[in-house]
Amino acid sequence: MTGVSGEPVAVTHPRLPPRTRTARATSWWGRAWVRGVEEAAYAEEDLVAARRLARAGKVGGIRVEQGRAWAAVEDTGGLWAADVVVPVLDDDLADALVETVAAAAGRITSLLAGDLPHELVEHAEEAGVELLPYGGELVASCTCDAWVDPCVHALALLQQVGWLLEADPFVLLHLRGLPREELLARLHALGPGSAGGRAPEPAAPEDPDLDAALDAAARAARFLERLEAGDPAVEHLL
Repeated sequence: MTGVSGEPVAVTHPRLPPRTRTARATSWWGRAWVRGVEEAAYAEEDLVAARRLARAGKVGGIRVEQGRAWAAVEDTGGLWAADVVVPVLDDDLADALVETVAAAAGRITSLLAGDLPHELVEHAEEAGVELLPYGGELVASCTCDAWVDPCVHALALLQQVGWLLEADPFVLLHLRGLPREELLARLHALGPGSAGGRAPEPAAPEDPDLDAALDAAARAARFLERLEAGDPAVEHLL
């Protein structure tokens, strides 16, 4: 699946700072992601080593696109390129997810506020959409010579991806093939007068906050683009 422009959408998230040993996932979806990572690990000692690398800030900036995340990971043996793959939703499942988000007022506003409503995920599952991956779906590779899959470096990457999606559920949707701007555009197209001419479903009430949410998301996207381009007009705001 590609973005609105037809090109794959990739976002590079800045390197995350170190965390304390007591840091734990606090959201229900963050804990669910951690369970998937734990299921994927070959051994408990690999998880312990991976958590140590992640918490020490040894994972570089994480690049996320549909179905994939990768980063450089540093340890005492050198610098390695770790890559993880997550299955993307096919077109029918992506349509079902968009309709599920649109089916109740406030869902898109919650997502933009950094919350993943449990009832949204439950209703998506009823439509056949599994958002949170289980361990067997997390496929990894790395330039190191470890024979296990995922290796410690890939597990460290997966740990930090969990931090990203806990703070912003759109990271999870992006990995599953539906980037933020794609979802917002498709939600907007479901409304009356859209370019596609598609009328909203009778059972799907309009979200009164959707226009405001779309505007806020567009402003944030423009700000990030200017920041990544090194625009001095916005750097002083940080």
